[in-house]
Amino acid sequence: MNLTLKIWRQKDAKSQGKIVDYQVKGIEGDMSFLEMLDVLNEQLINKGEDPVVFDHDCREGICGACSLQINGEPHGPDRLVTTCQLHMRKFKDGDTIYIEPFRAKAFPVVKDLMVDRSSFERIQQSGGYISVNTSGNTQDANAIPIPKKDADEAMDAATCIGCGACVAACKNASAMLFTSAKVSQFALLPQGQVEATERVLAMVNQMDEEGFGNCTNTGACEIECPKGISLENIARMNREYLKASTKG
Repeated sequence: MNLTLKIWRQKDAKSQGKIVDYQVKGIEGDMSFLEMLDVLNEQLINKGEDPVVFDHDCREGICGACSLQINGEPHGPDRLVTTCQLHMRKFKDGDTIYIEPFRAKAFPVVKDLMVDRSSFERIQQSGGYISVNTSGNTQDANAIPIPKKDADEAMDAATCIGCGACVAACKNASAMLFTSAKVSQFALLPQGQVEATERVLAMVNQMDEEGFGNCTNTGACEIECPKGISLENIARMNREYLKASTKG
């Protein structure tokens, strides 16, 4: 395939960015999207130009580092995959592809297509943990009976990889889906009840401090989420928040 790429180039967070056009040729349908960008970068390096900066790590669809806005969609036109698992067979010869970073005030651009998502880490650090009794009288987690439905729902919430697609898909750049997934994975389990009140209050407050918007109720976050995190988690977090607020 021969493709036209319109890629956002930006030196740093303080610089003004712009779309730059590139041509790539000989792209195979079995290539991943990141492999296609590798081909482009090899061409740029050979010409003495700066390669396009983009974030990536495992390239196995489990870390979420590869987040890109492709033709206006987080992670591109496929569903339930991250950008590194998006294959070029989803595009046609002669296509023009727009590639941009995730857009959100709380995700400042580092360079080109790479953004700083440490705001997610600060939300997690504010309450996404449980107390562990290390006194020598600890109880094995497997010895605590948990209804299978609760265990399954907690595991579904825990599959969130914190890629930020929910934020990029939302008109308000809301982090409600991410935060609710991190709240839910503990709220559904007995081990998470110790800090339940403090957790939801701290994580929601930190989310607001980071500058994320409120939920739009349009469901774009769930559709674009590579792990299919359900909107039900947002409803659960709202219930947990209401309960915690009334306890004060």
